[in-house]
Amino acid sequence: MAGMKSLKKRRRIQIVLVSFVALALATGLIGYAFRDGINYFRSPSEILAAPPEPSEVFRIGGLVEEGTLVRGESETVRFSVTDGGASIPVTFTGVLPDLFGENQGMVGTGSYTDGVFLASDILAKHDEEYMPSEVVDSLKEQGVYKDPNS
Repeated sequence: MAGMKSLKKRRRIQIVLVSFVALALATGLIGYAFRDGINYFRSPSEILAAPPEPSEVFRIGGLVEEGTLVRGESETVRFSVTDGGASIPVTFTGVLPDLFGENQGMVGTGSYTDGVFLASDILAKHDEEYMPSEVVDSLKEQGVYKDPNS
């Protein structure tokens, strides 16, 4: 009978240990993803205030500044992204989304080198629902954002 009890106890300790390890792992992963998420998005003002390392991949968001969109001979496009306070020049090689245009919201993924954001990926954001809340907040802060529903 005594052998049965210690087996149950040992099993319970194993379950507790496995649960603890799983919880610690999940917490670590969430923390890591979250930390990444915080670093991941920057407005043009934040980039100018604290330029990221060229090796860091992050997202930039804002409006495509009027009068800055230049389509080159190749697939490369140049434009500036602004949040009303600052603007960052962007170069992108590839096919732009249909909705992409001046005064439209956009989010680009890439890195910042020598004062230029080299985008590997561009998303056009014409709608508040698709626009990351950080972008909307930073545009509102600068007094640039116009609510499409108002």
